[in-house]
Amino acid sequence: MSKKTLNKTNLEKLGADKLAALVMDLVQGNAALQRRARMELSAAQGPQDVAADIRKRFASLRRSTSFIDWKKQRALVKDLQGLLRLIEDTVAPHDANEAFELLWSLLQLAPSIHERTDDSNGAVGDVMHDTIEIIGKVSPRISVDPETLAERVFEAVADAGFGEFDGIIPATADALGEQGLEHLKQITNVWAEASPSKEELEKYRRFGLSSSAEDSVKRNKQITRSIILADVADAQGDVDAYMSRYSPEQLTFGTIAPDVARRLLDAGRVDEAFDIIARARAADETNAFRPSRSAIDAVYEECLEKQGKLDELKKHLWETFEQTLSAASLRKHLKLLPDFDDIEAEEKALDYAEAYPHLGAVLSFLIDWPAHGRAAQVVLSRADELDGNSYYTLTNAAEVLEAEQPLAATLMRRAMIRDTLDGAKSKRYRYAARHLAECQSSDATIGDYGDNPAHAEFVEELRQKHGRKYGFWHLVDGQ
Repeated sequence: MSKKTLNKTNLEKLGADKLAALVMDLVQGNAALQRRARMELSAAQGPQDVAADIRKRFASLRRSTSFIDWKKQRALVKDLQGLLRLIEDTVAPHDANEAFELLWSLLQLAPSIHERTDDSNGAVGDVMHDTIEIIGKVSPRISVDPETLAERVFEAVADAGFGEFDGIIPATADALGEQGLEHLKQITNVWAEASPSKEELEKYRRFGLSSSAEDSVKRNKQITRSIILADVADAQGDVDAYMSRYSPEQLTFGTIAPDVARRLLDAGRVDEAFDIIARARAADETNAFRPSRSAIDAVYEECLEKQGKLDELKKHLWETFEQTLSAASLRKHLKLLPDFDDIEAEEKALDYAEAYPHLGAVLSFLIDWPAHGRAAQVVLSRADELDGNSYYTLTNAAEVLEAEQPLAATLMRRAMIRDTLDGAKSKRYRYAARHLAECQSSDATIGDYGDNPAHAEFVEELRQKHGRKYGFWHLVDGQ
């Protein structure tokens, strides 16, 4: 490696004086870098100094009111991530209580930050999620009255408008202990059953909802209570309390049943888990679109295995493979078969996959299995079915097959080129130009194009049909 390469080892050779001068030059006129440098200096002095500086930074963020555009948001997120790192690495090892308070303060910044920026990319939300995770590491070491912490947790969850305190109950469960968790249940129920206050009613009136403010307050309280009590039940290992938040109908929902059944399995209540997941499967079968299928099936399969219903499990796995070409289902099925039977079953599965109607699914399965020879055979025999718009699938398959099956790779790349040019998808021209160059590179290794035009003929065909797509040909001719 060159001695001029910018890396930690080479930079250390410059010595402290030169590095300090470089840092001073870099931070000039850059407020974010100046803050970072000051924080690192504080960290070098000890956890108390860095904690004080972090609090000053939080205070500055609380006072800010200006809108944060996407460019400034990136800098802000990086700043918050740096503060998190300092809390976790510098403060937490020496003072868990101080670290906990700093992390809590960071979460409390979420509303003011969200109100000033568009977090559609989830970057700010990710910082808050990371903060909760670090609280989970720190909270078992804090010194706090469990009931006081329970009241603090309750107020945070009840007031959170941006989900910044999602997960705070599991994160603080060790610190809450049984006493704190029971107190949290008690105060949550009292709050949920209480009549709406004037402040709560006024808050919902401002929203201009079609339902009455009183109904809206009550509905919101019930939803919040359900979430809190479910988290408490999980922390206490109380599966029945967790299930009680759902109606019998809700326990058939694909978004709910797998989580409930999983908790029953963990509690050793296999038959109950099976009953719930079986009802969910029956309900799911009636839906045309089944986004929860994989989650439901995973728990269903575990139930069958724990019940010793291996014949049913094998049948289910094979049917799932036939319907979806799931490689995971096929692998599980083969593992349940006696020696040598699995070889015959695998050949049967691969034969079945080759004739599967959806060619994109076929290629994905055969490439990942792997059965590359079969994948190439499918491409050659079903070339007219190739969907050039399936960019990811065809690109990946072409790259895998290129060395051993250059004609198959070329046919997939041609399909993508045709799709791009026929659809005048100008944003993809650079990819199409690259695919054409890759076709040219493979040309010398293809001895027989069969019924397909040779490379030169294919290029001429493109020029005749798409000669006016100058943006594309400029990229091709410039290769």
